[in-house]
Amino acid sequence: MSSRGNSFFAFLFGALTGGVLGVLFAPDKGTNTRDKLTYQLDKYKKKLEDIIEDLVEGAEMVDNQAKSDGEKIVKDAKTKAEKLLDDVNGLIDQIKTK
Repeated sequence: MSSRGNSFFAFLFGALTGGVLGVLFAPDKGTNTRDKLTYQLDKYKKKLEDIIEDLVEGAEMVDNQAKSDGEKIVKDAKTKAEKLLDDVNGLIDQIKTK
């Protein structure tokens, strides 16, 4: 994973930890605190799921791009190999006729 990705997840973890600690030490009833904490955790969970979904879709796009690039390279190599084979066959025919 890149440094940027690690930094993002470190930031996300720090924000989540700060939010949890802030809610836990807030002067409010336990039930209210738990409700707030549950709400915040659900909100962060949904954001994290969206981020993961975006990363997976991005990886699929990269995978598809790499696949199509690879197929193009193979096609070009095959075309060049066939041309080279035709040239070699032509040279062999020239040698046989002389």
